[in-house]
Amino acid sequence: MAAQTLQQPSFLLANLKADSTTKPLLQRCQDLVKIIDEYPAKELHSVFPWLVESVFGSLDGVIAGWNLRLLHSRCNEYNIVTEFLHPGGPMMKLVYKLQAEDYKYEIPVNYLPGPVKACIQEGVLPDCPLFHNKLQFPLSGLLSLNVALNPFEFYMFNFAYCLITPKSHPQGLHVSSTDSAYFVLVDTYLKYFLPSEGSVPPSPFSDSRGSVTAPSPRSSGVSFAGYGVHSPSLLKHHIFHQPSVNADPSAQEIWRSETLLQMFVEIWLHHYSLDMYQKLQSPQVKEPFSPTEEHVLVVRLLVKHLHAFSNSLKPEQLSSSPSAHSHTHTSPLEEFKRVVVQRFVQQKLYLFLQHCFGHWPLDASFRAVLETWLSYIQPWRYTGEKINPQPDQARTVPDKWESFVQENLLMYTKLFQVFLNRTVRTDLVNAKNALMVFRVAKVFAQPNLAEMIQKGEQLFLEPEHVLHHRQPRGYLTPSQGGSFLSSRQRVMTDVVFRVKSHVYALEGQDCQYKQMFGTELRGAVMKLIQIIAQARQTAKRISDHSNEMATNSSFLSWFGFSSSDLNNTFTGAEPEESGECLKKTHEFLDRALENLCQIFKLNQGQLTQLIANLGSTQDDGNSRQLPDCIQGENGLILTDLGRRQIMNGLRRFEIHYQGDPELQPIRSYESALLVRLFYKISSLVNERFGRHMNALCSRPDFLGRLGRHYLSDGDSAVKLRHSPMSQQAMERNQRPRLSLRPLASYRTILLLLLFYMFGALLSFGPVSSTLLILTGGFLYGLFMMLFGDKIKTH
Repeated sequence: MAAQTLQQPSFLLANLKADSTTKPLLQRCQDLVKIIDEYPAKELHSVFPWLVESVFGSLDGVIAGWNLRLLHSRCNEYNIVTEFLHPGGPMMKLVYKLQAEDYKYEIPVNYLPGPVKACIQEGVLPDCPLFHNKLQFPLSGLLSLNVALNPFEFYMFNFAYCLITPKSHPQGLHVSSTDSAYFVLVDTYLKYFLPSEGSVPPSPFSDSRGSVTAPSPRSSGVSFAGYGVHSPSLLKHHIFHQPSVNADPSAQEIWRSETLLQMFVEIWLHHYSLDMYQKLQSPQVKEPFSPTEEHVLVVRLLVKHLHAFSNSLKPEQLSSSPSAHSHTHTSPLEEFKRVVVQRFVQQKLYLFLQHCFGHWPLDASFRAVLETWLSYIQPWRYTGEKINPQPDQARTVPDKWESFVQENLLMYTKLFQVFLNRTVRTDLVNAKNALMVFRVAKVFAQPNLAEMIQKGEQLFLEPEHVLHHRQPRGYLTPSQGGSFLSSRQRVMTDVVFRVKSHVYALEGQDCQYKQMFGTELRGAVMKLIQIIAQARQTAKRISDHSNEMATNSSFLSWFGFSSSDLNNTFTGAEPEESGECLKKTHEFLDRALENLCQIFKLNQGQLTQLIANLGSTQDDGNSRQLPDCIQGENGLILTDLGRRQIMNGLRRFEIHYQGDPELQPIRSYESALLVRLFYKISSLVNERFGRHMNALCSRPDFLGRLGRHYLSDGDSAVKLRHSPMSQQAMERNQRPRLSLRPLASYRTILLLLLFYMFGALLSFGPVSSTLLILTGGFLYGLFMMLFGDKIKTH
């Protein structure tokens, strides 16, 4: 195909489409490499949109493409795909070849992130400069708006959008998100276009058209709403005549880096604006977007790399003031590193995490969101420095990170409060949930971090009149006439301004800030400590019960010796909450308590007394106490407190079979044939002599007591009060009846055989042995009738 140099573009595209259904991927990629090398950009122009769609899939998810998210390293096609899509590979060579020409590719506005689409539809200039000067107005009107992207932007848009396009995973296919071709390519692109060392490799083709403006805060006056959204000509005129900020030729050095980052941030994070998030607090509003665990893991990869990228800034440039920088002394890439986290990522990531904290299911999959948050608030972990702290010794947070903590104050304080509210509704007996609490407590307990957060809160709460007294001319910089102040005053005022600007930008001017170290949150922490203490006791009780059951069990448990009560089944723990997992739960919660005391300066004596008081209010049968309930017409009704007690494993209902005892499922230690046979026999006896048994058990004399012992379950009434049920079911299960089901147990059969064998050794015949068994059973029943209550009391 590559030899057909005189072929028209339409034939080239048609042949490629035909080959995509007949040739294997390796051969198709080899053909594409030759085509990209030999064909001019003019002929490749029409092939590019189809090729991008065939690789990444369609934006609506109908076309799956190469399924990069399902392709793992064990697949035969993995290396073919990663090499073809590598930043220095054939696909990117095609992008650069088209980039050197003036080609544009359209994306419908409907596929843009929600806030960006809303801004365009409302006639407001979007925050992100990536979409400035890009609108296309077809003749059909405003409803079919498109954005025209250059080849690099178009490629990165489709690559980023591939992550959020709904995919249907084939049944039985479980692919680790971090092992997929997509995840590896994201990592490769980040390292190539945002290098921690060196610079971005130049494009193999000259390009003077691909320019991306540096992001700048939205100005309230920059809006085209006043022109009227129904006037395409005026609207188009306003957008396509935005002032250019690309006068500096050196800015072209990093335009690909900025484009890639802005595209990733917009597509992956910018699904919630401040106004939209506030509306989402209403339960009537439907969520516009719900990220998946895979999505969050890729976001964490982005966060970690951006910290490493930003931290690679040279020390001499990091220490100098921002006003001292100029393009003559600092390269654009170094300037980019300085502002990349705060200006490009902070606000959108904050709203993204806020949404995840509030809407993510209360299960262990939240760990991906949690680790993304913890990665962002610990940039000192990604400095490239190799530090080997002593075991169990926390690393002190260096003072140089104080400005980062202050300028990201809400990332620490507000998200910690949201996490706290989430944790009290989580089952902390589960080791995975306990681990998450420990992880957060451990991070915030790092020496010097709590003090930095407290100082940031004090700066934000600095009264406005004090600032005006310090600087009567407002928040002036030295270049604006503020040099009459002392250097210390100017620095203090600048820091306060940055903290306040950060909070108001993320939460709005009318936000009600709650201090992380205030009285209200301290009370919430004490409540969490109580829940942790209760979860520790629950985990210990479950572990003790499991150990006791394991000790009592033996090879005879197959015959039923391990439990004589059909109704007693322990339901306090899930499979992953037993054995070693429960030991880990106890360890995680113990260390979390220690760290919380360290963070909030809690008195160890008060904590010990709090836990001791909690223990004294719970008797040895706390697990047998009912959850908090109120009595209803048909039984007990759980309160909100009772639901939380059950969810955290603090209390539970004793689960008992409440149907006909004779119809319980056949146990593994019972003979199915004998169970069915004895059921038929006992049913016939009960049906025929039921009236006589009722009359016998109703007598108040000795015979009546003896009849009630053999013909009714004396413990049923007591057991049934432990769980909600109707009065009719209680009365039905208390009627006298003959039950022969215990005779179907392998344990009973084994005991009878052993007794008959013992009788044979003593020269007793079968009849004599049977009479002795019946006599022994009668005497045992008589004894239990007379002294059973006293024995149970003791």
